[in-house]
Amino acid sequence: MATTKTQATKKSEKGGEKRASMLPKEHKGAALPAPAPRLKAYYTETVRPRLAKQFGLGNPHEIPNLTKITLNVGMGEAIKQPKVLDAIVDELAVITGQKAIRTKAKKSIANYGQREGQDIGAAVTLRGARMWEFLDRFISTALPRVRDFRGLNTRSFDGRGNYSLGVKEQMIFPEVNYDLVETIHGMDLTFVTTTNRDDMAFALLRELGMPFRGDDKPIVVQG
Repeated sequence: MATTKTQATKKSEKGGEKRASMLPKEHKGAALPAPAPRLKAYYTETVRPRLAKQFGLGNPHEIPNLTKITLNVGMGEAIKQPKVLDAIVDELAVITGQKAIRTKAKKSIANYGQREGQDIGAAVTLRGARMWEFLDRFISTALPRVRDFRGLNTRSFDGRGNYSLGVKEQMIFPEVNYDLVETIHGMDLTFVTTTNRDDMAFALLRELGMPFRGDDKPIVVQG
């Protein structure tokens, strides 16, 4: 019995060391101010004028903008194996550069052994500079790594100017070290805009470089 406990302890410690090695390391420029996100500058200098002209918007406050991006991972296995969420929380931190929060079950489901308030997933909400940096990396680096990628579905808008998509595995993000991954999992991403019109939201995301189906060439940010 003592041997079994020792093996379990060693395995747990090893898993913790693996996850710790995935976290961002301190670097020499950590104390320096972060440069302005290039995609935000592209939005301000290029996308805004294009959208204003396309939709005839004289009021600058009417021009659609991106307010936040949420990443959400639901993990049913966490009901029986709570430790599985530790790796997911760390992975989201590596992918986004921001600490993830654990999401809890809103109600109990006896058939699945789920209790209200139990941790069943993890989520991150990005705003400001981190949001723009993530979107830049997602468009230019992550999406091209999706197998047999044929463009994003144009029918995934919610009728209120927000767009959602699902990613089948976290491995499309190059920040994730394949050798340290314990479980392959997907995630849902939601892009929230300031407009309640889907056509404006579509135009905004397309101008920012989101490669929707039917586009011959997605817009690429220079610089």
